[in-house]
Amino acid sequence: MTRPFLFSVWNRIMCDDGSKKGIFEAKVNSNRCIGEGFYRVNLGFCGDGARLFAGFIPGQFVEIDLSGAPLPAMDKIPEKLRDASGRSIILRRPFSLADVEVCGDVVNIEILYCCVGPASLRMMELKEGNVVSVIGPLGNGFDIDKNKKVALLAVGGMGAGPLQHLARELAKIPGMEVVAFAGAQSVDRLPFEKPFGDFSARPTLCLNEFSKSATKSIVATDDGSAGFKGFVTGAMESWLDSCKAEMKDIIIYCCGPEMMLATMAEIAEKRGIDCQVSMERRMACGIGLCQSCAVECRKKGTDETFYKMCCKDGPVFDSREVVYTL
Repeated sequence: MTRPFLFSVWNRIMCDDGSKKGIFEAKVNSNRCIGEGFYRVNLGFCGDGARLFAGFIPGQFVEIDLSGAPLPAMDKIPEKLRDASGRSIILRRPFSLADVEVCGDVVNIEILYCCVGPASLRMMELKEGNVVSVIGPLGNGFDIDKNKKVALLAVGGMGAGPLQHLARELAKIPGMEVVAFAGAQSVDRLPFEKPFGDFSARPTLCLNEFSKSATKSIVATDDGSAGFKGFVTGAMESWLDSCKAEMKDIIIYCCGPEMMLATMAEIAEKRGIDCQVSMERRMACGIGLCQSCAVECRKKGTDETFYKMCCKDGPVFDSREVVYTL
């Protein structure tokens, strides 16, 4: 599938969609390392791009073309990625947004990413003033229910980005209590700004990215190196056991590994809590054309299943409709 072909398909789809998404150039404002392998890149849009991204919904995503970005010097490439680093980057890469800021006629977006392959290696090399091609906004985001009294955000590893953005939007709802549960294998794998301070004995702390929206944070690490020792699902269950709110007044928003999402769905089902999950699949095109990101779903009220496209129908789904791949 050639780039010119995809470009023509994209133009046709945008016309049919009432220009709710598009292909835009974004200028790199900053690109900084926040921990070993973790980065935050800030991109700026103007014109039509700014108009569309000003209405970006938490949980939606973008596709970025990194084929023209250079590789880092060999000594900056982690040894485990050196063999793969030379691969050609043919397809765009999908990224959720950690923040959206409207500054007059300019809209700046921030992306949290982890260096895991040849595309993200090139992303590391983006410098202030560079320009990248971005397709978006794409997919469907989280449905914010203003009638709920408590919103619980379940973060697994790199699922932190879209839930940081969501926390900022939830903070605008009067009377809404928002609590973020952030889990990782160990303290050094938490994709947040350092330093955290001394919280080894306390599961509750203010992670900087959530404290900006006055969101309480509870950390869980598998090895017990910070906060609650165990999975983030266990930390949330422990919190729910002592919660005084009625379950019908609570909603859970999740983003992370599929095993975590499946467990969160079980917890929500058992307690009668509404839950939305952000799924991850290989989304090569981002528009439902390549059919590579199928998510098996249940037909309500039956044992039948059918497939939805993660990029077009998601990536956010009701937790009860998904058939999880474990």
